[in-house]
Amino acid sequence: MTNPVSLQTRTLSSLSKVFADEDLKDSTYPRASVLRNERFHFQVAYRSDRLLKKVKVEIESALADVIRVRNVGLAPSEMPVYADHDADVLRSTPGLYPDPLFSITEREGLTAVPHQWRSVWITVELSGEQAPEVYPIRVRFVQEDGTRLAEESFELEVLQAELPEQKLLYTNWFHADCLANYYGEEVFSEAHWEQMRAYLQTAADNGMNMVLTPLFTPPLDTAVGGERRTVQLVDVKRDGDRYTFGFDRLQRWIDMCEEAGIRNFECSHLFTQWGAKHAPKIIATVDGEEKKLFGWETDAHGEEYRTFLDQFLPELVDYLKEAGIASRCWFHVSDEPHADHLETYRSASDILSKHLNDFPVIDALSSYKFYETGSVRRPIPASNHIEPFLENNVPELWTYYCCSQYKEVANRFFCMPSSRNRILGMQLYKFQIAGFLHWGYNFWNAQYSTRAIDPYRVTDAGYGFPSGDAFVVYPGEDGRPVESLRLAVFYDALQDLRALELLESRIGRERVLQLLEEELDQPITFREYPRSMEWLLRKREQINRLIGEPTGALA
Repeated sequence: MTNPVSLQTRTLSSLSKVFADEDLKDSTYPRASVLRNERFHFQVAYRSDRLLKKVKVEIESALADVIRVRNVGLAPSEMPVYADHDADVLRSTPGLYPDPLFSITEREGLTAVPHQWRSVWITVELSGEQAPEVYPIRVRFVQEDGTRLAEESFELEVLQAELPEQKLLYTNWFHADCLANYYGEEVFSEAHWEQMRAYLQTAADNGMNMVLTPLFTPPLDTAVGGERRTVQLVDVKRDGDRYTFGFDRLQRWIDMCEEAGIRNFECSHLFTQWGAKHAPKIIATVDGEEKKLFGWETDAHGEEYRTFLDQFLPELVDYLKEAGIASRCWFHVSDEPHADHLETYRSASDILSKHLNDFPVIDALSSYKFYETGSVRRPIPASNHIEPFLENNVPELWTYYCCSQYKEVANRFFCMPSSRNRILGMQLYKFQIAGFLHWGYNFWNAQYSTRAIDPYRVTDAGYGFPSGDAFVVYPGEDGRPVESLRLAVFYDALQDLRALELLESRIGRERVLQLLEEELDQPITFREYPRSMEWLLRKREQINRLIGEPTGALA
């Protein structure tokens, strides 16, 4: 007689990370509330005592039409974190980490590997049309022959209130060259445009409302003297010392982004990274042939490049005004200048300012001197260097993090708990941060772009950055992105921010801040904050309950 199959299951929150090689540590998460137009995630973990293939996952719920189920895949990490990391990591060993969210096909279903915990990721996409009430959601695991293996129940209470629109400006740098490299398409071929459209739509669906726009190939994470694949939206022709410019591709880009819901445009850097000493790669037609005009060999402060900018920028500004997007455009000088780059950065900033004085110029940096000296008007300090900017009440302040922000502050590495990813929303609210920047939406290159990589095999940019820093989407076989759980959790952080803003409109900012910190030993900062997922989940429930109270009861 064959022993019956044993499939263990448990409902978990979106903040749990389920590792295949360890027992579950987190408690059952059976119920939650959500606002009426919100996206909500939870998980069901599963483990079998034997190999099971083609397992179906069935949903029974009045919300079934707006529920999507994906399988949490495992991604390899050879370098999860730097050697001197802090204690707030789940593990620091190389191995397999839960991250990509794969569609479950009818033909293949799920595979349960013996004695390994895995999970399915369940997304409830509310549109504002669902009636406020408690909705049971039953998640069943069924064998191919119809035998029921296990069932879990979850209760989701949909509240009457709706989230307001996102006010935070959010850009996660989109790398058009990486799509062309991976899929093998020519840059700006019709296939490439379709792939860009799909990836930008996913970015917009996850809160990104500003996009890095490659006027010229962005001079970012490129080895000195090296080149990235050309992705230049502006056509340039040179005739002697005169230049003419074409903006047809740029217009197509703008139309594509606006159709996806991205309305803000972050014009690519006009000087090289880490010092602003050279020009980006700029290709032009000269005597009927394409030629590289500028690049690493160019002194960006010399007469030739100044002449180019003096002709290009006025025409660009006129075009942006005619296109009706000038008020939604931002510019960059150079990315991540250090304190010893102050003079070259200031010189580059001065070159641009005579043409771009009416536009916000933003750059990621860490030294307060760049703002203090007037070299940058809209600084974007790293989250672990933001204190001087906050203390001096810099208006419309942004922040960012990347690989260097691996101690104390929020971040999104594979090895970090998801609560460390999601807490950022509450920090952005408290400090009234106007924008957030990250450099890696889909950077599928080795560090310095020395070669393209397969992000399913290399997740640390060739030992360049801890796994999880360089990208939050994986390439799908159909030219569409595969989302990560980190992307989903970050979107939850953005929804937390919007929920706090809604609550503020009802009870005032002072009371909301008291609510956030009422049981904490220390005020929330970018370095000090609650580390537990339980606190985050409980706090969001508390926020929802207060939002759900009649206005009179909140007075």
